[in-house]
Formats: sequence, C-alpha cells, structure tokens
Amino acid sequence: MSPALRPLRKREEMPDFVRDALDRSDLRAAYDARPPYQRNDYLLWINKVKRESTKYKHLAQMLEELEVGGVYMGMKWNG
Repeated sequence: MSPALRPLRKREEMPDFVRDALDRSDLRAAYDARPPYQRNDYLLWINKVKRESTKYKHLAQMLEELEVGGVYMGMKWNG
C-alpha cells in the first residue's frame, strides 16, 4: 500500500517510568536518535500490554537494544 494511502498510527505517549529509565541509564540520546517510527513502536509495545511485569520486560529489552545498538525489536538494524 502506498504511504500516502496508509493510515497513520496513533502517536504513543511516553510513560513516566520509561522516561525515568531512559534518563537513569543515559540512553535518552540513543532513543532520540532512532527514527520516529521506531520510537513510537517501542512505546506502543510497552503501553499495549496489561501486566506490569511484561511492561518492564519490554522496557528492559528496549534499553538493552539501545545500549547495544544495531538492533530493533529483536532484529538487526543498520541505523
């Protein structure tokens, strides 16, 4: 489907616990350097689950991927 015809995904809000984790881990710059679609996908992935334990599991994976670099949602990424 053409990008012009594809509906835009809702922009996700960043929860305070994600913001705090990015700041504590000094990974905010790495997060901000990712393309907007990746930042939104990470937040959607964290926000959509119901269980707190799963939210924190997703957050931990995001932080690890930002720290290591070259990975996005478990896939290789050349950014």
